[in-house]
Amino acid sequence: MKRVVSIILILIFALSIFTVSFASSKNVIKIGVDLELSQAVAQYGQKELEGIRLAIDEINQKGGIAGKKIELVVIDNKSDKTEAQNVATKLAVRENVLAILGPATSGATKSAAVAATKYKVPIISPSATDDTVTVDERTGKTKTYVFRTCFNDSFQGNVMANFALKTLKAKKAAIIYDATSDYSKGLLKNFKNTFEKGGGKVIAQEAFGKGEQDFSSILTKIRDKKPDVLFAPVYYDEAGLIIKQARELGMSIPILGADGFDDPKVVEKAGKNNANNVFFSAHYSSQDTDVKVQEFIKKFKAKYKQEPNAFAALGYDLGYFIADALKRANLKFDSVAKDRERLKAAIENTKNFVGVTGIVSINKYHNAEKSAVIIELKNGVQKFKQKLNP
Repeated sequence: MKRVVSIILILIFALSIFTVSFASSKNVIKIGVDLELSQAVAQYGQKELEGIRLAIDEINQKGGIAGKKIELVVIDNKSDKTEAQNVATKLAVRENVLAILGPATSGATKSAAVAATKYKVPIISPSATDDTVTVDERTGKTKTYVFRTCFNDSFQGNVMANFALKTLKAKKAAIIYDATSDYSKGLLKNFKNTFEKGGGKVIAQEAFGKGEQDFSSILTKIRDKKPDVLFAPVYYDEAGLIIKQARELGMSIPILGADGFDDPKVVEKAGKNNANNVFFSAHYSSQDTDVKVQEFIKKFKAKYKQEPNAFAALGYDLGYFIADALKRANLKFDSVAKDRERLKAAIENTKNFVGVTGIVSINKYHNAEKSAVIIELKNGVQKFKQKLNP
């Protein structure tokens, strides 16, 4: 008899645990985060996660969504494309998240998008700029479940080419790029097309491989052709080294980049004295006097004891962006699959979302239509140069 009672008590206890667990799951909205938190480009993912966490904490403190708190399920994709896809699969299948935020980079996002598409879960990158992230390059069709809240390379490449032509009055350009990077190749293509259509000429186009540290031979070849500007569509590690080595070779011409330059490690690797006459496109500037921007900076500094860069701002905007879509999605919490579809529709219908990095509207290609800023480095210090609209 005692044994039967014990078994009954154990079953009741187990049932109560299951019931509490189930009830708890009903009180949260699970959102996945697939970001580069270690290895090669961890600086991007780490900053974006800080921004996302700040936003979600604020949203939850205000009561969450429909009385439910947002729960972030964060997994490091280790700056690896294959791992990014594995992470997306885990989040979609094992964690049953309603959406996936990230990855940060274009290659990882395209890889993760394969899993997101297979399992029909919306995936939104805050910073993957390659044009083919949201559009299938073979068919030209928009990828149903893939979105971004940043501008894309067509816009970013055009911005820098026009800046070179119109502001710097450049006639001849050289390009140094990473042949293994979708981001780098996409920017090269768009910069070159716009620059040459505008009357300029690309007189040198030099490629390097992943992990390259010594660019001196490539830069020497470029220097000898005497370009007016050097465009380097690369990430922060390579950017800092290219700037440093170019200056050491006596190249004083303007060096142009894109949003991959927006990290303190660029100046750290280049050296403050070398980080002059450098210009790059970015998603926002901390020198913007807009009240929303300054409030964000104040809150970020209070939480993390440092000034946010553009990637932190992009993460913060993404946190509020997904919350805005969740509010408009009319979620029923009857089925994860059905709620994912409701959320996808809400994301597609986003118009005039006001963020720190600009006003975002999602177009038919699932791209964000928004402005960009040009940042200049003077003795290693970022200076707001100008703002350009789509």
